Amino acid sequence: MYDLMIIGGGPAGMTAAVYVARKKLNALLLSKDVGGQVNWTLGIENYMGYQFIEGPELIHKFEEQVKKFPLEMKVGEGVSNLSRINGGFEAKTDSGETYQAKAAIIATGKRPRPLNVPDEEKLRGRGVTYCATCDGPLFVDMKVAVIGGGNSALEAVDDMVKIAEHVYLVSLTQLTGDQILIDKIQAASNLTMFLEHEVVAITGEKLVDGIKIRNLKTKQEKGLEVSGVFIEIGLMPNSDLVKGVAALNRIGEIEVNCNNEASVPGLFAAGDVTSVPEKQIVVAAGEGAKAALQAHRYLQRLS
Repeated sequence: MYDLMIIGGGPAGMTAAVYVARKKLNALLLSKDVGGQVNWTLGIENYMGYQFIEGPELIHKFEEQVKKFPLEMKVGEGVSNLSRINGGFEAKTDSGETYQAKAAIIATGKRPRPLNVPDEEKLRGRGVTYCATCDGPLFVDMKVAVIGGGNSALEAVDDMVKIAEHVYLVSLTQLTGDQILIDKIQAASNLTMFLEHEVVAITGEKLVDGIKIRNLKTKQEKGLEVSGVFIEIGLMPNSDLVKGVAALNRIGEIEVNCNNEASVPGLFAAGDVTSVPEKQIVVAAGEGAKAALQAHRYLQRLS
């Protein structure tokens, strides 16, 4: 049995790992990947110490620092379930492996919210994308659609109108993002907005060739010819592994107090998967450090 398991390899989990390793705990980091959402971010200008750095480069620096310590890492598969056992917790991975620890830190972040329309899953990576920053350059001089009306959608539009032939913005509601972004995109000559419309299908055999949208008021449907669909309708917390174990809020985030403690003794959480406001890299890293220090104090009290 390990002293501590850290589940998640983004900024919160990686920072927690450094703090845990410095306390010389017998710890294990489990993660599907290294970096999480930061890998989707092209440019970061608000992480202290770097006036500008690309997301993958920042994560590479995180990983280099973690690997300077003798901390066991198992990267490549996610944890499907976390359960309470006598003396701590047991994690079950996607492949069926199990690991036990006296305490655990959940730092699993969030994932893109899908549209759940026909052929979305089939065409994922074949024109359907959830990250304009990552995949936008693949659609230079093409027609694309951005789905959503919040800041992430508006930022995607702002990126794409500069390189795409034409951009269609489709939103269920009126635009809800910051006014400065709304003003910015409205000046684009190659943008057409369909507000109060829903996407009912994404079309294409091997690659995306269009979308079907429906006017929410008139119920009239229309087809748009596009090669790319950028789905920017928010993120969902990766908290399924602790359902029934820890308390979640109404949107599925793990409820934590100011000491990063979840509702179960010995269980801590940090980063975007939690109820802590402001989903930022620097916030996640700080919360990861706090969670590690609090977990160390918890383990000291056990001994």
